[in-house]
Amino acid sequence: MIVHIVMFKFKEQNKILNIAKVQSKLEGLESKIDVLHSMEVGINFNESQRAYDLCLYSTFESEEDLQAYASHEEHLKVVALIKEVTEDSKVVDYILE
Repeated sequence: MIVHIVMFKFKEQNKILNIAKVQSKLEGLESKIDVLHSMEVGINFNESQRAYDLCLYSTFESEEDLQAYASHEEHLKVVALIKEVTEDSKVVDYILE
């Protein structure tokens, strides 16, 4: 199993609205991309300077499935939105044994 985690820091302009919009769009991918095994999208409540605003936790059966997800047309639409409304992101991919 492959675990794909991405954390996003949003721009201040329309932050609350944009977080909700991205959350909804990401969660909508589960029904559109069959290689996506599971997904959780969480909104941060921690006020720390180090904290990011939203976290995506998703799983895939293989690295090939993760690559198929990454290049899927529906995913790329969400990525375009995310790039408009975020200022930074961090990613971790690992094999869950």
